[in-house]
Amino acid sequence: MRTPTRRAVLGTGIAFAGGGLLAACSGSGTDHAGHGDKPPAGSEGYVSPHGKEVAAAETKRAASVSGSVRKVKLTATPARLDLGGRTVSSWAYGDDLPGKEVRVTAGDTLALTLANHLPQPTSIHWHGLALRNDMDGTPGLTQTPIKAGASYEYRFAAAHPGTYWFHPHSGAQQDRGLYAPLIVEDPKEPLTYDKEWVVVLDDWVDGVDGSTPDAVLAELGNGMGGMDMGDSGGMDMDMGGQGMSNMSMTTRTTAKAAPSSKPSAKPSAKPSAKPSAKPSGPSRMLMGATSRLLGGDAGDVAYPYYLVNGRTPDDPQVFRARPGDRIRIRFINAGGDTAFRVALGGHTMTVTHTDGFPVEHAETDALLLGMGERYDVLVTVKDGAFPLTALAEGKKRSAMAVLRTGGGAAPKPSVRPKELDGRLRQARQLKADGSVRLKSGRPDRTIALRLTGSMAAYDWAINGKKYDPARRYPVRSGERVRLSFVNRTQMWHPMHLHGHTFALPDGGPRKDTAIVLPGQTLDVDFDADNPGLWMIHCHNVYHAESGMMTVLGYRR
Repeated sequence: MRTPTRRAVLGTGIAFAGGGLLAACSGSGTDHAGHGDKPPAGSEGYVSPHGKEVAAAETKRAASVSGSVRKVKLTATPARLDLGGRTVSSWAYGDDLPGKEVRVTAGDTLALTLANHLPQPTSIHWHGLALRNDMDGTPGLTQTPIKAGASYEYRFAAAHPGTYWFHPHSGAQQDRGLYAPLIVEDPKEPLTYDKEWVVVLDDWVDGVDGSTPDAVLAELGNGMGGMDMGDSGGMDMDMGGQGMSNMSMTTRTTAKAAPSSKPSAKPSAKPSAKPSAKPSGPSRMLMGATSRLLGGDAGDVAYPYYLVNGRTPDDPQVFRARPGDRIRIRFINAGGDTAFRVALGGHTMTVTHTDGFPVEHAETDALLLGMGERYDVLVTVKDGAFPLTALAEGKKRSAMAVLRTGGGAAPKPSVRPKELDGRLRQARQLKADGSVRLKSGRPDRTIALRLTGSMAAYDWAINGKKYDPARRYPVRSGERVRLSFVNRTQMWHPMHLHGHTFALPDGGPRKDTAIVLPGQTLDVDFDADNPGLWMIHCHNVYHAESGMMTVLGYRR
């Protein structure tokens, strides 16, 4: 069975607000919890995030649980963060990267008060949780932004166990240090293990040589259409052996494809947040990074660092255990633009969960995680020192931690364990555990979501329309809904649905985030059982903030 050492990675403490909480979240007619917010424009005929239907669903959810109230205080604040040999100025939850985990038991009510000490508004989105709609943390849709100098209480029942995390849904803030794990423990945990580790993967640019996520978004937003390809301008050319001639061919092909995927009319609304800074620091545009697993282009951003639990490979986190210990590892990809291929050198992993839901156990050497995805695995550890490597897929650089159960030299930062090239599992190769498998049935409604846009124009959108909170795709409570993600772009997109989990086809796992490869269609089904207004978006933060977001709305 588990022992108290299960929290060895991030500790048991919670980041508390320094200096006391500030004034209540400001906004027209709001109380401390924000329940009096006005519904967003265009919500007539739709269930309001603060409506009676949402309250009734939460009452039903809370009635099925009997846990305690877990009170937490958290501060979003500017901070100096040690990445392991490099200290940067960024924003974080307290002084920690990642933020200290929040851990509750399924059935508990989480009451977390966020004090905003940042110079701009913020929010918290609880990634993967089926919770009450007015606590989902999407400013302009389910709540007003938490202004600088204000505080806000998020309060909801955490009904389902699993590996989750939280981060802002305000501009490109997620690509700073504002993220932390949320672990909902199962009071009837069926797995047995000796220790538990939470492993958070990230790509890092903020505060390095003057770079910020806003500056990166501004640079990407200029697109490649007007770029002088005769001068790289300092851009990171991760050519993967292609050479400049192939890079130019790729660029021309992308630019040629752009017109067919542009909206036919001017969008009715701009993306949710515009960059607040002009491009600064060196160029961070990445060209030529390719991956067979991702169907081509691997990403847009050349990050200077890749991290495991906030540390670079030059000064990695060390996990300690005894030979023969059975370890549960919870992997979370908190990156902004990077898929990670993960392996533990010298070991085989057994996949037990993805996105919080159990799967039929499957052995693997490596896993591929898109942004926002989570996987739980079990490992029986050997004697020695081993690299836990997270390869930035297609970008040819890695993050690393070290597993040590005995003596021997520590792995070098450049090590590439052979398991990275061994058996690899992705979500589509897994099956849902019978206890959570979606019952078979024909969809009552199918919503086609064409993923549109290109790197050339950086005009990412859904069905050719950039995000507008007043535009909704309607559903009704009790329906079986099919989302058909049709990707006609040359880029992969990790698509995330708020407030629900969907099932991948043919008995596939229950997920809230799934990779949609270029040129492919992915159909996923879910039961409409959580009323409100819910985001659907690409979890590449730069694609989302450029417009690849939309809203699923429950009709009254």
